[in-house]
Formats: sequence, C-alpha cells, structure tokens
Amino acid sequence: MSTEDENDLIFRALSHRVRRRIIDLLKVEPLTTGTLCAQMPELDRCTVMQHLGVLEEVGLVVAERRGRERWNHLDALPIHAIHERWIGPYAAYAVSMLSRLRQQVEA
Repeated sequence: MSTEDENDLIFRALSHRVRRRIIDLLKVEPLTTGTLCAQMPELDRCTVMQHLGVLEEVGLVVAERRGRERWNHLDALPIHAIHERWIGPYAAYAVSMLSRLRQQVEA
C-alpha cells in the first residue's frame, strides 16, 4: 500500500467525531475498552468496538490483552507523519512570513 493510500485511510478514520474523541481520551493514557465505553454512555459497547477496529486497522490504536481486559494504546506515529508532511512546512512558512512582517514594521 502506498503512503498516499495509508494517508487516505488515516484521514478517513479521523473524519468521524467519535474516533477523534477516542483518540483524545487515549492521548492522556491507555484505557480499557470498558473505560472507553463508560466515557461514552450514549454509545453501546458494540459501536465503540467498531470505532476502535477502524482505528486499529489504520495503526492509530494498538490493543493489548491483559487477562480479561483489553487495553487500548494510542500510536501517534501516523498522526506525526501527517503533521510532518502537511502542517510542519506550512507552519514554518507562516512563522517566516510573520518574522519578515515584524522586521518591516520595525524598520
């Protein structure tokens, strides 16, 4: 699978607000599936599991079995790769533009 295809899958996975909420919860600490379900009482367990499955498929979540519990860990490397490609260069450009503007104003 090409990098472009992988990026498409990651963007598609992040397009749903429930999956973004799961990512936000997991960025603080790994959580069990039960804890994630408790954080989203408006959803049933099956729905939460489906969203976790999508996140796992694209490599954003890694599940670890510990006895009867399933611990979900965030793998932020795919998001970091997208940041490096899309956000980093634009942010650097914006900072350089602001710096030039400041120099012009001060001159």
